[in-house]
Amino acid sequence: MLKLYWFAIQVYIAIVTKIAFYDSKGYDRRVFEALEVAHTGTSRSTELEWRYYDFRLSVQTASTAQGAEAVCVFVNDKLDRPCIEKIRNLGIRLVTLRCAGFNNVDLQAAGDFKLSVVRVPAYSPHAVAEHAVGIYLALNRKIHRAYNRVRELNFSLNGLVGHDVAGKTVGIIGTGKIGRIAAQIFHGFDTRVIAYDPAPDPAWAAGHGIKYARLDDLLRESDIISLHVPLTRETRYLLDADAISKMKNRVFIINTSRGKLIHTTALIEALKTGRIGGVALDVYEEEEGVFFEDHSDEVIMDDVLARLLTFPNVIITSHQAFLTEEALTEIARVTRENLVNFATGRPFLPGTTLA
Repeated sequence: MLKLYWFAIQVYIAIVTKIAFYDSKGYDRRVFEALEVAHTGTSRSTELEWRYYDFRLSVQTASTAQGAEAVCVFVNDKLDRPCIEKIRNLGIRLVTLRCAGFNNVDLQAAGDFKLSVVRVPAYSPHAVAEHAVGIYLALNRKIHRAYNRVRELNFSLNGLVGHDVAGKTVGIIGTGKIGRIAAQIFHGFDTRVIAYDPAPDPAWAAGHGIKYARLDDLLRESDIISLHVPLTRETRYLLDADAISKMKNRVFIINTSRGKLIHTTALIEALKTGRIGGVALDVYEEEEGVFFEDHSDEVIMDDVLARLLTFPNVIITSHQAFLTEEALTEIARVTRENLVNFATGRPFLPGTTLA
C-alpha cells in the first residue's frame, strides 16, 4: 500500500513539458524517440511530450503550437517578429534550435517578447568538415560522373581527369571548430593551408602548420577555398562578383555553411566564363522549401538553382553535411537536456543560450 502511495506521489509531481517539433523527418524522430526511451524511468520529475510536425514553423503555421510550452525548430523554420509574437501569445516560452546557425530567428524580437532561445552550437564539427572535403574530392575526381557512367556500362575515362590535391594552396575562411578540422584534414593531403578569420588563433595555426592571411591575399593565392563562417550582416555575399574577380583562374569553391555567403548569380556568371574550376555546395541561398524535400516528380521553379544544376563541374548536396549518427545523437542530447533544465528551472547548458 505504501509503495502504491509513493508511486502516486511521484506521478503527481512529475513535470510534463509539451514541445511542438517542426520540420521533423524520420531520422529526427528515430533519434529523439530512442533518447526518450533511454531516459524512461530514470527520473519521474520531468517528462517531455513531443508533438511532431512535418511542416515548418512560420507565422502561417504558428497556431499549431497551441498548448505547447516550447518549440523545437531547424534551419529553415522562419521565426521572424510576427511569428515570435504569435507563438509567445500562445504561451511558448522557449525556442530550441536543432542546429548551430540562428540567422532564421529574430533575436531582437525574442528579447522584446521575453522568449528564451537556445541552440546546439557544436554537434559534430567533424561531420561537416569531412563532408566539405568529401564533396570537393568527389567533384575534383569526377566520382559522381564516373558512378553514373559505369552504371550505364560506360567504362570510358574521357572527361574524368582531375588534379592532385597535394601541393595545392587551400584557403579556409573561418576557423571555428568546423573550419579548424577542415584545415587540418586538408593539411593532411600535403597542401599549403592558409586561413582567414577576424579573430585568429595563432597558437592553433602554428601547431598545425597553417598560416593566417588577409582575406584578399587568401582569395588571390588559393586553388581551393572552403567557407566555414556563420551568416551575419558582415558575411552576407562574402563571395560576390568582386571577391570572385580576385580569385585564381579555375579555383574550386566549397560551401557547407550558409547559402547566402555566396552571391549565386555572380557565381553562375563565373562558371559560364570558365573562370571557376568547380563548385561544391551543401547549401543554397534560396534552399527553403526545396532542400530536405522530395521534388523528383515536380518541375523546379527556381530558375537559378535549375541553372546551377546544369553545370558538369558543380556538385550540390541538400544540406546533409551534418547528417551522421554522432551528430544527430548530440543534437538530440543537448536539445533534451536544455528542455529538462527549462522545465525544472535550472540554467541552460553553457554556450547554448542566444536570448
